[in-house]
Amino acid sequence: MPDDKNKLGYHDRSRVSGDEEYEVGYFASKFGLSIPQVRQLIAKHGNDRDTLEREAEALKGR
Repeated sequence: MPDDKNKLGYHDRSRVSGDEEYEVGYFASKFGLSIPQVRQLIAKHGNDRDTLEREAEALKGR
């Protein structure tokens, strides 16, 4: 089911939807990663934003 942009509650912000190009693209540009790298992070760690941000920082630092 597509992400409803009209529902801007807390729960929507706590996840990164791997199915939504704009969310993956934003996350990739925010951390200087490629789209495939972000998709790999989501596949490996799930879509929790806090976890993904922590892992993206670690990946960026390598």
